[in-house]
Amino acid sequence: MSKSEIVCFGEMLIDFVPNESGVSLAESAGFLKAPGGAPANVACAITKLGGSSAFIGKFGEDEFGHMLVDVLKENGVNSEGVCFDKDARTALAFVTLKKDGEREFMFYRNPSADMMLKESDLNMGLIKQAKIFHYGSISLITEPCRSAHMAAMKAAREAGALLSYDPNVREPLWPSAEACREGIKSIWTSADVIKVSDDEVKFLTQGDAADEKNVLSLWYDGLKLLLVTDGEKGCRYFTKNFRGAVKGFSVNTVDTTGAGDAFVGSLLCSAAKDSSILEDESKLREALRMANACGAICTTRKGAIPALPDNAAAQKLISDFH
Repeated sequence: MSKSEIVCFGEMLIDFVPNESGVSLAESAGFLKAPGGAPANVACAITKLGGSSAFIGKFGEDEFGHMLVDVLKENGVNSEGVCFDKDARTALAFVTLKKDGEREFMFYRNPSADMMLKESDLNMGLIKQAKIFHYGSISLITEPCRSAHMAAMKAAREAGALLSYDPNVREPLWPSAEACREGIKSIWTSADVIKVSDDEVKFLTQGDAADEKNVLSLWYDGLKLLLVTDGEKGCRYFTKNFRGAVKGFSVNTVDTTGAGDAFVGSLLCSAAKDSSILEDESKLREALRMANACGAICTTRKGAIPALPDNAAAQKLISDFH
């Protein structure tokens, strides 16, 4: 079995993106196929930056499923943890790009193959050798995937991995907003590192994301790092001993898809190289500057995976701004 420092768990799907921005799904004349799914985007972001990653998830035994696994392989992501379902289809999402690059989603998952992942499908060897285990919340919505998610988390923690959680709120996939909040918070205190966007802070706390009191209501004793991404403004960080903000980069935004995943991938790469970034503020700030640069570059092109930057592009953006 090949070694993969960062193992990403969850869903990979195909986003159908209209080939023109600012039109509704009904008005759109055509769509581009774009591989997506936050945990898979993170896995690809990591390899693009020279890190080592694996993806664990289930695909339909269909052309789209095989296409997605090929995308993982082409991006150098270890796919030993991937499996196929004969009965369920690979998940699809139709994405509307609004004029400002923001998105709306319509999902086809009833049920999709990723939801059918069972505990017995898990490649435990791959999970147990991970330095970092990264996951979202979509895998918590339905059984059997929820139980598989819990078992994978437990195995990773017992093996000494750092647990990284990006809830990636997709409210339409849950029975209700309340169920979404509860589901996301049900595993909150298992994570070492949690990243949320300002919109997600607003959704989870039902309060103003700019107010630090609201952000800190998401802190729990035992968390090593809480990150809030504030779009082009940059990000805020909170640890037991220090807190602060790192400015973002203003770029020409075309499509925000995958920006948060590029940010997370970059941060996890830095943490895998040097775990002391969680305790050393100046090292953390440097890692977050790099993560901000990666997120910014990702917004300058359509699609998530094709827009993920390499180290050289991120370093160039950082030096151009100095």
